Amino acid sequence: MGLLISTARAAEAGGHADDAAHDAAAHGPLDQFEIKSLIDIFAGETNLSFTNSSLWMVIVTLAIILLLAVGMRRGSMVPGRLQSISELAYEFIANMVRDNAGAGGKPYFPFIFTLFMFILFANVQGLIPSTFTVTSHVIVTIALAAVVFIGVTIIGILKHRLRFFTLFVPSGLPIALIPLLVPIELISYLIRPLTLSVRLFANMMAGHTLLFVLSTFAVSLSGFFVLPAIAPLAVTSAMYGLEIIVAFLQAYVFAVLTCLYLHDALHLHDH
Repeated sequence: MGLLISTARAAEAGGHADDAAHDAAAHGPLDQFEIKSLIDIFAGETNLSFTNSSLWMVIVTLAIILLLAVGMRRGSMVPGRLQSISELAYEFIANMVRDNAGAGGKPYFPFIFTLFMFILFANVQGLIPSTFTVTSHVIVTIALAAVVFIGVTIIGILKHRLRFFTLFVPSGLPIALIPLLVPIELISYLIRPLTLSVRLFANMMAGHTLLFVLSTFAVSLSGFFVLPAIAPLAVTSAMYGLEIIVAFLQAYVFAVLTCLYLHDALHLHDH
């Protein structure tokens, strides 16, 4: 009788493991990044459909507005939790702009604050199961980077006129080296939106893919034995904590680089 029970339990465990393996095969690690149309909208041959990516961008925006509106509604001398978070975010970005963009960057604080909060919230909400990480798509990150690049370039040209183009001539550069170094400076300037966008997109996509693989591995092993599943489960938990840190760091890096690019446009060679 005991042998039959043991055999039945082993068969049941094997069945669960097969189901987990089948689910993992049916849902690959890249399926979580698939963009799905929710409301089909076409203007001629142009697809303007409202997708799951659009939905989560709206949710992220509303979450930020809700946090700041509710947090700063009372503005009491003894701040509550939401007010403390709102004030902390404000002071954090204000210090970032002051330290990296200089006093001239103060008028652009609202944009940098909005940029940081949007990227941070989009990164963090993507770690919640059944959500969608909008910053894991390069089209989103390159759009954000393009806005920064074009905006900073326009600010620099409006402020310095033709003298803005001296940004590509390093201070104190010998005339003989100008034909060599100016193209290098120009290329390094033009690829800024590419490096800015790829850094964010690649980190988000790679981290989420690794989390999916490790969690699927842990579920598959748990169908056979509990102990072998502990190791991948522990690694997955550690990776989840690391991804939360990465989500913040990537938003921070994006905002800091925006401040540095703004500093270059405002002050040219005055470092």
